[in-house]
Amino acid sequence: MNAEFIGALDQMEKEKNISKDLLLDAIESALVSAYKKDYGANAVVDVRIDRVTGDIRIFSQKTVSEEVLNPLGEISLEDARQISPSYELGDIVEEDVTPATYGRIAAQTAKQVIVQRIREAERGQVYDEFSSREKELITGTVQRIEKNNLIVEIGSLETILPLEEQANGETFRPGEKIKLYLMEVKNTTRGPKVIVSRTHPELVKRLFELEVPEIANGTVVIKSIARDAGSRTKMAVMSNDENVDAVGACVGPKGSRVNAVVDELKGEKIDIVNYSDDPVAFIKESLSPAEVISVNLEEGTNQCHVVVPDFQLSLAIGKRGQNAALAAKLTGWKIDIKSESQAEENPVEGAETDAEEE
Repeated sequence: MNAEFIGALDQMEKEKNISKDLLLDAIESALVSAYKKDYGANAVVDVRIDRVTGDIRIFSQKTVSEEVLNPLGEISLEDARQISPSYELGDIVEEDVTPATYGRIAAQTAKQVIVQRIREAERGQVYDEFSSREKELITGTVQRIEKNNLIVEIGSLETILPLEEQANGETFRPGEKIKLYLMEVKNTTRGPKVIVSRTHPELVKRLFELEVPEIANGTVVIKSIARDAGSRTKMAVMSNDENVDAVGACVGPKGSRVNAVVDELKGEKIDIVNYSDDPVAFIKESLSPAEVISVNLEEGTNQCHVVVPDFQLSLAIGKRGQNAALAAKLTGWKIDIKSESQAEENPVEGAETDAEEE
C-alpha cells in the first residue's frame, strides 16, 4: 500500500462517511490475524500503517521473562540484553518482522476489510434512516409480485408487503406508488428489515393527517379507529375548538378530504363520528348510520344493551355483524343490540338505565 491508497481512503471517508482511521485500525487488526495464520497463533505482533505514506510494518512484541514458555511471545533477559543492555524483566522487546512479500497479502486483506466495512456502513445508514421513521407513513413503488407478496421499493431499500398485511380486495401493478405504514425496523445479520402494512389502523390515521390540516395542527384529534381493512373503517374524532366541526373538517368540501383517503385505500368505506366522553353518546355515534333509541349500561362492566327501531336492526348490526363489531372496537364496549319489539318482549334486568332522553 502507498500514499495513493491513503488518498483513496480519504475520498471514501468523504463520500461514504466511513472514518479513515477506523478503516485503517480494522485493516491493522486483520493483518495481525493474517500474520498469525502464517507464522504462528501464539505470536504477539503489532501492525502499523503509516497514516501518510501507507507504509506497513509488522513488529513482533516479546516480553522479557525469567523463563521462556512461549518463544513467539517471550524472550529471556540474557537474549534481550544482547539487543540492548537497558532491558529489564517485564519490558517489551520489539523487532521488525515484516515479510518481504507481505505487500500482496496486505492488499488482499485491505480490500476484504474495506468491502465489509462499506457494506456495514451502508446497512447502518439505511437502518438509521428508516428506524427514525417508525410509526410513520412512507411511500413506496411496487416492483413486482411474488407468491402474493408485494416487493416494494422504498428509497434505497426493497421490502416485502406480505399478503397478511394487504387489505382484502386490494390489487396493485408494478410501478404503482402506494402509501405504507412503517410498523418496525429490525437490524438483522442480512441488513435492516423494514416491516410495513396496509391493514394497520394507524395507516388511516396518518392518511387523514396528510389530508386534514386541522388534524395536523392539533385542532381536531382522532380519538380512536376501528378497521376491517379493505372493507370499512370507523373513526371517532373531536375538536379542541368549538368553532371547528371535527367531522366536517375530516370530510372536507364536497367530501374531498375523506374521498382522497378512500381512493388511497382502494374504495374502503369510512364512517367518521363524533367522540364523546359520555359513553352513551359515544356508543350511539359509533353505531351510525343506524338510529339508536336507548343505551343501557351494565354497572361495573363494559357491557351495554342498545335498542334500535325494528327497521334499523339489520343496519345497526351490519352485514356479517360488521357495524356492531366495529362499534364495539371503536368504543371499547361490548354491545348487545335488540330491536324495539325484541326489547319489549325481553326487557333487560339489572342494567343501569342510562338511555337517551328524547
